[in-house]
Amino acid sequence: MSAASDEHTTRDEGTNGQMAGGDPRLDKLVHRLPPRVGDTVSYLLKPSSRWVRIPSGALLVVGGVLSFLPVLGIWMLPLGLALLAEDVPALRSSRSKVFDWIERKKPHWLDPSAPKQDQS
Repeated sequence: MSAASDEHTTRDEGTNGQMAGGDPRLDKLVHRLPPRVGDTVSYLLKPSSRWVRIPSGALLVVGGVLSFLPVLGIWMLPLGLALLAEDVPALRSSRSKVFDWIERKKPHWLDPSAPKQDQS
């Protein structure tokens, strides 16, 4: 493991040693994001960021529903639901099903050595 990936892992683990998001598959997807976006998502997934995560997730869901307006997009809906899934058990089980589908159909999304800009 390189020093950069050790630093990224250490930063993403909270003070209690818990991974951001609590699901290793989610962490693999977050690590594939551009550094600035990945840092923001890692921050939002930490247990101590609940007070920021819930309103952010709700606003993203609303923005996804209003995707017909300029600037807003449908991409906001799954991101908002993923953030809310940290705090809503019913959404957490759905998120787990989505990750199971990704493991079956798109395993390269979870491969850290795969290029970040794949179009499939």
